[in-house]
Amino acid sequence: MTPEPLLDRGVPVLLAKIGRYPQHHGGLGVVRTIGRAGVPVHAIVEDRFTPVAFSRHVTRRFVWPTTGLEEPRLLADALLSIGRAIGSRCIAVPTDDEAAILLAEHSDRLAECFLLPPAPPGLPRLLASKASMHRLCEENGVPTPRTRAPANRDELVDAGRELGFPLVLKNRDAWSRLRTPAVGATTAVHDERSLLARFPAGPLPPVLMQEYIPREQAEDWITHLYCGAGGTPRVVFTGLKLRSWPPHAGVTTRAVAMNNPCLAKLAGELCSRIGYSGPADLDWRFDRRDGRYKLVDFNPRTGAQFRLFENVHGIDVVRAMHLDLTGREVPAGPQTDGRVFVAGQLDLPSAASWLRTERRLPPDLFSRPEQQTERAWLCRDDPLPAAAEAIRYTGTAARFVRHALHDRFVARRQASRS
Repeated sequence: MTPEPLLDRGVPVLLAKIGRYPQHHGGLGVVRTIGRAGVPVHAIVEDRFTPVAFSRHVTRRFVWPTTGLEEPRLLADALLSIGRAIGSRCIAVPTDDEAAILLAEHSDRLAECFLLPPAPPGLPRLLASKASMHRLCEENGVPTPRTRAPANRDELVDAGRELGFPLVLKNRDAWSRLRTPAVGATTAVHDERSLLARFPAGPLPPVLMQEYIPREQAEDWITHLYCGAGGTPRVVFTGLKLRSWPPHAGVTTRAVAMNNPCLAKLAGELCSRIGYSGPADLDWRFDRRDGRYKLVDFNPRTGAQFRLFENVHGIDVVRAMHLDLTGREVPAGPQTDGRVFVAGQLDLPSAASWLRTERRLPPDLFSRPEQQTERAWLCRDDPLPAAAEAIRYTGTAARFVRHALHDRFVARRQASRS
């Protein structure tokens, strides 16, 4: 067993979030990795019954339901109130882009209560925006898929014809995904008719259109890292995404840690050039057609699957952040390869989709005995969050089935009348 790193137990952590996503395993990972090191962890939760709220590692729960529609100034005021209630300066760990942007852009005020990475205040917003991230990559020589950000319906049509079909649609900016979402999640469209059907006449919401790299010609890779002052990488991890939900476009449900020096160098050099400081979660697609890794998303925050990665000293991204911001050395060392991350309740439908498409079970459906497996929810020393998630997930699945059956009934009824 790797010994626990000696984090400063006098500096607590606040799990910071904006918007409603109570079934988020990334936040639970933050709570567990810091709590196991003996550091007090405070958590912002949507209600008292979220899975994170049941973790034995949570010192105090702050019930603060937000939508992302609030004025940022008022959100910063509320964060200050939470920080003052904690009673000592703490490290705020964001688990969504909006929280990361809020912390950076209001860092002068929030510094009263929080230790924050010294990133340029406007940089997280630029990185979270798919359009400005694409421009930054072009300026710094980092490959990305061809990307367009249409301002109106005519530009939408022109961009579709230029990029070709199928293509990928995303919400362009961090806050817009909550306030004026263009799509519910990353979405592939296969022809112009489907594209126009999604955006009827009228003002176009902030949407990003991205070149589709064929699945049979691609590999999905992830990079998680923490950078200190000036963009100096303290830890850089790389891994291969095996499955996601929804398939090929959604949250990671199974991944394996694999050292990729080329990708680690690419990610670290980008952060150094732009001066990014803080935790980051980068999504890449390796395009076999030209042999290049292309940056698909840069999330200026901790990623949901960050617990996939540790170095040989037991340091993950969040522990590295705590060590660095408290002035302690971050132990350097190679990452532990072969670790597997599994989000069980989401990996099941992902595996079922694979079976339906490929007519066979996924080869990596079960971890091998010699592999270290990090499960998003199940955990012997902290079992209650998994139980709470099982209850919530059952309700979510039941609502999904009910809505699907209702939509099918309405469609058949309309068809019978026509």
